[in-house]
Amino acid sequence: MHSFDQNQGGTIHNDHGRPMQDVPQENQRTTKTHADQLNRQCYCITLDRKALTDSLQKQFSDTGNEAPATPEIHHLFSNTPVFVPQADIATMERIVQAIESAAELPPYKEKALSWAPDIAGFDPGPIGAFMGYDFHLGENGPQLIEINTNAGGAFLNTVLARAQHRCCDPSQQTAGTNRALDGFEDAVFAMFQQEWERQGGDSTPGWLAIVDDAPESQFMFPEFQLAQQLFQARGIETLILDPSELEYVDGALSAHGKPIDMVYNRLVDFALEAPALGALRRDYLDGAAVVTPNPRAHALMADKRNLILLSDAQTLRDWGLSETEAGFLDRAVPKTRLVSASDEAELWSNRRKLFFKPVAGHGSKGVYRGEKLTRRVFEEILKGDYIAQNFVPAGERTLRVDGTVTTRKVDIRLYTYAGQHLLAAARVYQGQATNFRTPGGGFAPVFEV
Repeated sequence: MHSFDQNQGGTIHNDHGRPMQDVPQENQRTTKTHADQLNRQCYCITLDRKALTDSLQKQFSDTGNEAPATPEIHHLFSNTPVFVPQADIATMERIVQAIESAAELPPYKEKALSWAPDIAGFDPGPIGAFMGYDFHLGENGPQLIEINTNAGGAFLNTVLARAQHRCCDPSQQTAGTNRALDGFEDAVFAMFQQEWERQGGDSTPGWLAIVDDAPESQFMFPEFQLAQQLFQARGIETLILDPSELEYVDGALSAHGKPIDMVYNRLVDFALEAPALGALRRDYLDGAAVVTPNPRAHALMADKRNLILLSDAQTLRDWGLSETEAGFLDRAVPKTRLVSASDEAELWSNRRKLFFKPVAGHGSKGVYRGEKLTRRVFEEILKGDYIAQNFVPAGERTLRVDGTVTTRKVDIRLYTYAGQHLLAAARVYQGQATNFRTPGGGFAPVFEV
């Protein structure tokens, strides 16, 4: 966690040893200008695809798995990095900390659980592995767009970040980033160990299951294999499973005759409601095997309706959030409201300034930029469960694709655990939401300047 030094004017240090005090505005403008200039004018191809392929093949061979065919994996990665001011990284870390402080406030928990499914009321202890905080960067600093519990891509982004050439700018990876990369596997193992211990486990789990619907058909399946390799290298037998392969009998979870002590949950049925999840749901509610992330973590952290609370800084102050942390959220969380048919006229009138997201959505499905809304789609939004978030434009990255200079959108994701920064990565895309179908797009490493 972050440490506060009350005797040094509130200076904060993160886990990489970087001071997190407020950066003077003049320095912020300088680094932002430098980063913007690089994102507009540096077309360097920094990704060494041979090194990436070799690294993946080595890691998969260590588990007896074959590396995915190049076309199936390489479309996930952009050739170019995204330049981000160190001050923005520090600010994002502070925003994450403020969010997690807010989520600990009793009135916040009460409100968040009031619109969550009943299963979220059960608290077995774990707080959720691999939180993901997504930001757009602009003139007003980092703006929080979304929070995810089972945030994907961390393992792939680590391999990607390690397969970079130096480019025309000397920034490359900072010392802090390199320390994070060097310690990534240990940090991930420690994260799952802590989740295990938060539910009362001792020693380490013997068998772990990575669970998703038809996992081999998921485009993140290579990441599941990388996670499997990490756990097995540290003595935890690991299976990648569809939830239908799980059995729960006599208070014990198992699969194919193997006892499952812990589940790394990659499902998007966050309340474990589908019939095929019956065994996992019963196991979870009995507190048998550890499940992370779990329904409670999603309800408290990633339910999109929580953005309504996080964008209301004054209410958070009234609930007990410190002035400093409330100030970070006031500046960083776009105003969000629940869509109601009673507000139809106002919402339609202001639609060009809004972004609409389904409450239960995931993976950018069913999201709409208000500027592009037709009346027919707007009527459907009014009938569904949606939030309306003040629109914040994505950052931009200029790059060369097939010899042509073009512009793509960018967002930044911080992977965290218990408020600790594990890894920063970018996603490069075009369209109204992130995707992995954009030529020249995909995951991209963050180069701090």
